[in-house]
Amino acid sequence: SAGWGWSWGDFGANILGSGAMIAQELAWDDQRIKLKFSFHNKTYSDPTLNQRSDKLFGKSTPERLLKDYNGQTYWASMNLKPFFKNSNLPEWLSVAVGYGAEGLFGGTENIGKDDNGNIIFNRPDIKRYRQWYIAPDFDLTKIKTNKKGLKFLFTVLSAFKFPTPSLELSNGKFKVHAIHF
Repeated sequence: SAGWGWSWGDFGANILGSGAMIAQELAWDDQRIKLKFSFHNKTYSDPTLNQRSDKLFGKSTPERLLKDYNGQTYWASMNLKPFFKNSNLPEWLSVAVGYGAEGLFGGTENIGKDDNGNIIFNRPDIKRYRQWYIAPDFDLTKIKTNKKGLKFLFTVLSAFKFPTPSLELSNGKFKVHAIHF
């Protein structure tokens, strides 16, 4: 979308992802820390926010999945067993640190303008903020199976963070989520 476009943050995330993969291969010959993604559709009690979201991010889940940063969380999921080799931890157990955002209803501010520059959405009262999470996770690629189809499925699914309880830190406060998507 034109209002969001290219950013140093997105560029840095791309470099970080590529660099993390290369660094892990060089250091461990293994991917112990996997970058993952999760998403949940956001709805708001304020109808104007739902209308703004529909306009900015689209109405369908696939559009929202790609465009709505308010519903996206990016995770670094660390498999524990390689770091604690002598422990009885299951090989599939991981801990994930996540990053998300809330209150984003415009590219850089919560003000929207039409093609003529007229303000059509004006909500500077809505705070834009970052969210940090910690949660248990699963590394499905560590589940042993001889079935090629299952191995492929586990590899594909390992790009996504599974819903689990999480602890959120945002605005200087902690919040517990029974299930975090």
